[in-house]
Amino acid sequence: MTPALQSHAALTLCKLAPVIPVIVVDDLDHAVPLAEALVAGGLPVLEVTLRTPCALDAIRAMAAVPGARVGAGTVLSAHDAANAKAAGATFAVSPGATPALIAACTAQGLPLLPGAASASEVMALLERGYRTLKFFPAGPAGGPAMLKALGGPLPQATFCPTGGVSLANATDYLSLANVACVGGSWVAPAKMMAAGDWAGITELAREAAALPR
Repeated sequence: MTPALQSHAALTLCKLAPVIPVIVVDDLDHAVPLAEALVAGGLPVLEVTLRTPCALDAIRAMAAVPGARVGAGTVLSAHDAANAKAAGATFAVSPGATPALIAACTAQGLPLLPGAASASEVMALLERGYRTLKFFPAGPAGGPAMLKALGGPLPQATFCPTGGVSLANATDYLSLANVACVGGSWVAPAKMMAAGDWAGITELAREAAALPR
């Protein structure tokens, strides 16, 4: 799968809902009810970060939930990409991009949403064929003002900003012409998962899914 086809697939996913939940699963028992709660609230695209020992098993379990489109986040290497694909991830998200990671995702047919935080990084990914990118870390990298500035000389790039995005500022990003969706962890808070408050998470997802863009 070429980078151009990867970006087309990533953009299709980004357009399914205004928010992609960025999920950290510490307890495998939370995986299925969490996915069910988020999908029920209107957020079908789920990014499970590879930051915990059970992350790959969580991807495997969540991928079986009807309506869920599950991907792996914090994919840093070809090894991560291979493991994510084997676990059933349908896309990968990375905070940046390396030649080895790009080559692995291209060879494995795994759509990659590569991260960029500067004009030079965006230009380098555009040269490789990527047009749908993760803007990370969104807040520290300049927030909506930076994305608006990048849209002038680089209108062909479309972004999913992640990092410091919340319900309070999500619309500032979503109102920009070069933003397809945002990524955020506020829809799957650790305290609510620990409490098993799946109905509460569904309400958070419903609120996020209703954000204008």
